[in-house]
Amino acid sequence: MNLRDLKYLVALADHRHFGKAAAACFVSQPTLSTQIRKLEEELGLPLVERAPRKVMLTPAGVDAAARARVIVAEVEQMKEAARRSRDPEAGAVRLGIFPTLGPYLLPHVIPRIRERFPQLELLLVEEKSDVLLARLREGKLDAALLALPVLDDQLHTEFLFEEPFLLAVSAQHPLANRRQLDVQELSAQRLLLLEDGHCLRDQALEVCRLFGANEKSEFRATSLETLRQMVAADVGITLMPTLSVKPPVPRSDNIRLLDLVGDNPPSRRIAMAWRRSSAMNGFLEQLADQFKHLPASLFTLSGGPLLPSRQAESDISVLPG
Repeated sequence: MNLRDLKYLVALADHRHFGKAAAACFVSQPTLSTQIRKLEEELGLPLVERAPRKVMLTPAGVDAAARARVIVAEVEQMKEAARRSRDPEAGAVRLGIFPTLGPYLLPHVIPRIRERFPQLELLLVEEKSDVLLARLREGKLDAALLALPVLDDQLHTEFLFEEPFLLAVSAQHPLANRRQLDVQELSAQRLLLLEDGHCLRDQALEVCRLFGANEKSEFRATSLETLRQMVAADVGITLMPTLSVKPPVPRSDNIRLLDLVGDNPPSRRIAMAWRRSSAMNGFLEQLADQFKHLPASLFTLSGGPLLPSRQAESDISVLPG
């Protein structure tokens, strides 16, 4: 039994398909299949149920894959610890970020990180929060930016900043001439929300629960940009995180933004999370510090309805999940 075979088993557990697992491990399908059979022979029991069109793990296979995942993650952390001991500010860091935050935050913080850590290779992975959490636990990410609360005793969470929500309405909406809206007035509103799986949807639903607003359920957007276009088209109104309306986000001429005021105006609290057992703990604290000192103006809506100036899109690349 060797580490390579354990990686093959983990890949098979993830993909439930020999061909896809082989591709993920950069080997041929016969090679992966042969090594899985050798692993079964060594353990003395079947790990995989092989059917013509699908692959299922046996109960023993599920248990073995879970144990293999821990071993692989520990070995990767051992390698990372050795590398970090040699040069803690060089090399690669795999950082996860969710879609309703990444495009709007990164242009403001990446230059700071590049200046502070010029040799650092920052590998960004954009995925929904539940996927980021799973990959973080499995060792496939070094850290992730997530909205609090994060309920996992195995993870350390470092609070970064609080981002207020704004109310976005079209220029034709009755509220378009307002600059503020008391949160209690939300009870008379129906909001456009994202589809299931987005943490922003969960946050907006919590706002609805607290202040009596309702969802306009005839339409659910797949992205924050779709929500923005629906508001501009006067289909409805929605909550927008403040960063999502700041330059370099392109201007939306037909959208007006209102501050939400009163007791406990809605916001989301963003943190960086990483495994408590991570060998990179000290460096990740330094990295998190770069997110903590962003200008306060990024989180306020001052001077009336904000219409971001037209600027070119950021050249920051985000790797697909």
